[in-house]
Amino acid sequence: MDRRQFLPAAGLLPLTPLAGCHFGPDRDHDGPQAPLPVDVPSDLPPTAAWALVLGSGGPRGFVHVGVLKALDQIGVRPNLVVGASVGALVGALYAAGKPADEIESLAMALGVTGLARLAVGGEERLSGAPIVDFINQQLGGRPLEALPTRFLPVAMRAEDRRPVVFARGDAGIAVQACCAIEGQFTPVRIRGKTYLDADRVTPVPVRLARAMGAARVLSVDCSAHEDRAPEGAQYYREGDLLKRRLTEADVRHADLNLHPFFGYWVSTSDTFRRRAIDAGYRETMQRAPEIYRIASGHLGRK
Repeated sequence: MDRRQFLPAAGLLPLTPLAGCHFGPDRDHDGPQAPLPVDVPSDLPPTAAWALVLGSGGPRGFVHVGVLKALDQIGVRPNLVVGASVGALVGALYAAGKPADEIESLAMALGVTGLARLAVGGEERLSGAPIVDFINQQLGGRPLEALPTRFLPVAMRAEDRRPVVFARGDAGIAVQACCAIEGQFTPVRIRGKTYLDADRVTPVPVRLARAMGAARVLSVDCSAHEDRAPEGAQYYREGDLLKRRLTEADVRHADLNLHPFFGYWVSTSDTFRRRAIDAGYRETMQRAPEIYRIASGHLGRK
C-alpha cells in the first residue's frame, strides 16, 4: 500500500475518527481454518490459462475497480486472480464472483474506518482486524479454496522477508495479512509466523503468478508515475523510484501491464475514487484487443 495515504495533507486516516480501538497485537490465528501458505513454485495443478495480477498501492487501488468494470464489459474473465496489498482486497471480491458494478458500489461506499481501528499498546498505530469481518461477510464465509475463481493473496513473511502465497483457509485473515502495512498496521500472526504487506518485496507479483501455473498474465500497476511528480514531491519521488525498481522486475514478465495515470497525490474523497476508477476503465478499454489475445491465448495475432 502507498504510505501517502496517511499524509495529513491528504485528509486521510489520521484525521478520521476510527470506529473502536484494539488493545495489544492481534492474536495468533492457529485454528483449523487458518490460512495455509503454499510453496513456490507450486505443486498445485497448473491453471493452463491466464491470470489477473492486482498490485499494491493503497487508495490508488481504486483503479483496480475500473479495470474490473472494463473486463466485465469486454466479456473476459481470468482463471486465476493474484493480489498483493489492496490488490488482494479487491481481488478477493472479484474471485468470489461479485460483478464489477457491485464492487464499484462497495468501493464508493466503504469508509476507511471500516477497514482499520486504533491499536493501543503496540508499536503500530492501527490494526486491520476489521478487514477479516468485511471480507468474510462479502464472501459468505467461504474459504480461499471455495471461491469460484482461484484466488491467491500474497503477503510477506516477516522472519525472512520473503513473499508468501496463501491458497487455502480463512480468506479474511489472509487478506488482512496482505494489507498489514509495515510500520503502520499490526503484523498478522498465522500458525506461529508473522506476515505483512508484500509491497516492499513484490508490489505486482507477476512472477509468483507464473510460478503458480499462469500461462498468460495481465497485470495492473497502480503505483505513482514518478516521472510526473509535481514540484515539492521530491521526498516521495525517491520512494517511488525504489518501488519502480521492484515493480519493473515483475511486470516485464507480464504479457500486458496496465499502469493508468490519474494524478500523483492520493485521497479517499469521492472525486479521487471516481477519477481512479475511470482511469482504470479507460486504459483497459483502450487495450481491449490485446486483452482479448491474452484471454484467448492467441498472443501472436494482430
